[in-house]
Parts: sequence; structure tokens; C-alpha cells
Amino acid sequence: MTAAEREDLDTRGYVVLTNFLDQHRLDEVRDRVEELYELEGENAGSEFRQEPGARRLANLVDKGDIFQALAAQPRILELVEHVLGEHFKLSSFNARSANPYSSDAQPLHCDSGALPDESGYSVCNTIWLLDDFTPSNGATRVIPGSQNWHKFPQDSMTDPAQPHPEEVILLAPAGSVVVMNTHAWHGGTANRSADHRRALHAFYCRSDKPQQQYQKRLLRPETQAALSPELRKILALDDPLNDQISSAETRPSGFLK
Repeated sequence: MTAAEREDLDTRGYVVLTNFLDQHRLDEVRDRVEELYELEGENAGSEFRQEPGARRLANLVDKGDIFQALAAQPRILELVEHVLGEHFKLSSFNARSANPYSSDAQPLHCDSGALPDESGYSVCNTIWLLDDFTPSNGATRVIPGSQNWHKFPQDSMTDPAQPHPEEVILLAPAGSVVVMNTHAWHGGTANRSADHRRALHAFYCRSDKPQQQYQKRLLRPETQAALSPELRKILALDDPLNDQISSAETRPSGFLK
């Protein structure tokens, strides 16, 4: 992690790693995502949530080594650790593809409906851009520094779906990765283009918080048996505390951008 990246995370609440994936790996990820959309059809995303105006996929760790490698990418985990501290885990790994001409923008929000607590930050999302994020295709917007305001958008905005005077639209080429402290106010904008806008969301939380999707329940036994010790740790598969706090029936919460 560079000094500039550390500064960006501390002050703005996010950092953009431009062209993080090379073209070959980007094409592999895109191909697998489209294959899954076709294979799963109308059931795509049903493990978590489905959404009018967007295609979704969920539980990606269970659906290919390529996703496991992204979830455990050391360069990304270093940035996540800077936000969450040493003890964190993967909370969920999903995909969202905003449909062409989908008109609804997401309201500004904090992930998991959470503010920082006495132990600090508890949520950090990573957005893997499979298409260029442009002003017209539904790129994520964020309010820099709002991770430190200790309030929700609805506490000071009449309508969090409306533009905010301090918002920044995250514009970057496909293959880039955004690492964001998602206590910062953020949300997806409307896709007004003729193309899908695809992204992956590897979402991490502090170890004392429940996973958005309880990985131990979702992952097939054969997937769990083949995982490296590093991945088992990131997924909290052998953590009794995680079993205790995450084993309740999972339900959709928060947003995917």
C-alpha cells in the first residue's frame, strides 16, 4: 500500500486501483460471469436477492477458482485490512449487472445500515469493474469523507436518492478495482446507456460482525474441502465466533452497486 492509497482511504474513504486486472484475466472473469447468468437463468442471484432492472449473481466463491482468487488477492486484502484492522472476513461475494436504460438510481446509504462503533470501522466493499464506469452507465457515486460523519444520509437529506452537492462519480476503465470504506455514503447511479454495466462486489466485514451471507452454510462441502487454509480463514469457516453470530438465517440487507 502506498502512502497516497493510505491517505485516500483515511480521508476520502476509497481508493481506485486503475487497470488492476490485465486483459486476459478480465476476459476470463467476464466469460465466467456471463456463463453463470446463462446457466442460472431466472434463478440467478436467488441465494441472496433478485432485482428488477438488474441481473444478479450470488455466492461466487462456490462458483469457480477465479472468484476465489479475487477474494483472496493480497494487494486488495492489504487495503481492506487498513480499513477494518487485522481481524476481518469475507461477508459476501456477488455480482450485479445494471440493465440498459434502467432508470432507478440507488439512494445514498451505508452498507449493512452500519455506522462506525467504539471498535472503529466494520464494513469495507471492493468493486471489481467488468465494464467501464462512465457518467451515463450507472457508475457508483460516493460522498468523500462521509465515513467519518457518524450519521446516515437520511439524517440530513430529505431524499437520499437525489444528487448530493459533494458527491463524486467513480469513473474508471474495466479491470479497475475500487476499495471503499462503506460507512461512506454511496450508491449506484442510473444506467442510461444501451449496454449492461457489470461489476463484482467482494464485501468484507470485521470479524465480530455477522456475515451478510453465511459462507459455511452456502458453500458446497466439496468446495470447502478444496480451499486453502488462507481462504478458509478469509471465509471464517473454522471460526466458532462466526458460527455463533452468523448462523441465524441470512436475509438480504444493504445494497449492491
